Amino acid sequence: MALLMTWSRVFPPGVWIAALFVWSLAGQPLPRVQVVLVGDSTVNDGGGWGPGFRAWFGASVEVVNLAKNGRSSKSFRSEGLWAPALTGKPDYILIQFGHNDGPGKGPDRETDPSTTFRENMARYVDEARAAGAQPVLVTSIVRRIFTEDGKVKRDSLVPYVEAVRELAAEKKVPLIDLYSLTLAQAEKLGAEGCAEIDARLPDGKRDQTHLGPKGRQEIGRMAAQEFVKLMPAMRSYAAAPDRP
Repeated sequence: MALLMTWSRVFPPGVWIAALFVWSLAGQPLPRVQVVLVGDSTVNDGGGWGPGFRAWFGASVEVVNLAKNGRSSKSFRSEGLWAPALTGKPDYILIQFGHNDGPGKGPDRETDPSTTFRENMARYVDEARAAGAQPVLVTSIVRRIFTEDGKVKRDSLVPYVEAVRELAAEKKVPLIDLYSLTLAQAEKLGAEGCAEIDARLPDGKRDQTHLGPKGRQEIGRMAAQEFVKLMPAMRSYAAAPDRP
């Protein structure tokens, strides 16, 4: 499981990417890779992008989705949900929080984007690295709520997104900027077009935060494609026909 990460530390990128290519041509199964997803309900399998991410890779990639509904960067740790992300000795840990860190979520979850949120995210990064995993920070997907001029409304999520971008640059952590990607997607589709990616509430009304089946696949594919751009050795593991 950790073989890919070991190669990446010992050999130049071109060497171990070529090694994977030769390995695959020789008909040998690729070394198994484990990717752990950590976050909230916009990541988990029920209403987030995790299923589409998993579907983009072949059988040699084990995607373990530990994301849980309603969790913030604070409560995910305080409830003991972070420890399992490390104990499996994964190769990569993708970390996305922000939706439940904002004002109004209660003292057990709320954080300040410039202080406690940033500290929590930095600690996740440091502990992932200490465990031998490659952390990847992910900005939250947009809430698909529009202004009258057809733009996605800037809301309380934005400062948390900006904090993740700043932390990634500061600590030299790979960043998947899903906020930017989903912002562009939503504004291209427009308020009505987003109905095809929205989840549905029990009464049939649109849920403009979570993802329906099409949204889970499309945004999961976005995340997977960005992940492969950051980690070229993962290109050989893609199962989807539209891999770059």
